[in-house]
Amino acid sequence: MQNTIWSEEFGSADDAPILLIMGSMSQGILWPDEFVGRLAAGGRRVIRYDHRDTGMSDTIDFSAQPYTWDDIKDDVLRVMDAHGLDSAHLVCHSAGGLLGQFIAVERPERVRTLTVIGSSPLGGGEGQVIMRALMGQPQPEGSLPEPTPEFVAFYRDLMAAPPAADRRDQIDRMIAEERLLHGGGLPFDEDASRRLQERVYDRARDLAAVANHRLAAMAKPDFEPVGVLERVKAPTLVIEGTHEPAKPGHGALIAAQIPGARLLMIEGMGHTLPPETHEPLATAVLNHTAD
Repeated sequence: MQNTIWSEEFGSADDAPILLIMGSMSQGILWPDEFVGRLAAGGRRVIRYDHRDTGMSDTIDFSAQPYTWDDIKDDVLRVMDAHGLDSAHLVCHSAGGLLGQFIAVERPERVRTLTVIGSSPLGGGEGQVIMRALMGQPQPEGSLPEPTPEFVAFYRDLMAAPPAADRRDQIDRMIAEERLLHGGGLPFDEDASRRLQERVYDRARDLAAVANHRLAAMAKPDFEPVGVLERVKAPTLVIEGTHEPAKPGHGALIAAQIPGARLLMIEGMGHTLPPETHEPLATAVLNHTAD
């Protein structure tokens, strides 16, 4: 039985389609409304959606219906099918970038262009790098760059913390996480963050269900095929912030492996998409997806 995926679209149905793919455990509304609006105003049909087990999409009883990241990848194609799209421009963030890269390898006919923001190269073992860093284990030679010490310290503390006491406590923790991922290159707007995280909290069918994404990764740790990025044919734009805390330097590695890919560094940006980044990001994406 297939789960139901929530999605929404903006702009004219006659315009070139952009499908926004957010990262692990993240709702589609983390693609900021202003950024989405800039794309739609630029003549694009823009679609964003909630991954399974996030937001308003169905939550899954993982013990009864286990799934892997292959299934989350296939959800991307299901969203495209539901919107009547044979192909689309894929714009992807974080782990969504892994999904986009894999689809560009596996189903190239469905990808007009690929834009990867704050992500890691497919097959690079980014999850294992983060886990070794959290456990204080040495990284094998040739591993991807580690996340920042601040990132490691935050998630070590989070792993040891007791469950949130109530709604306010949970939202405070979500704000603290957003502050970390925001990085130190741009001012952090705590009031705006609270409004966003309250929205994330209140629209989730089951906020705790996002943890199933970790179970899905453990169910098939070899989801990411190694050594295949040279097979990407879609024109590719790779974007990374100068203050990326989670995947510093990973963007250049993606661009180096995909033939013809371009790398764009956004000054001050970390691993989130704050207002200061909307104009340069939207301009870059509109230029990249122009016919």
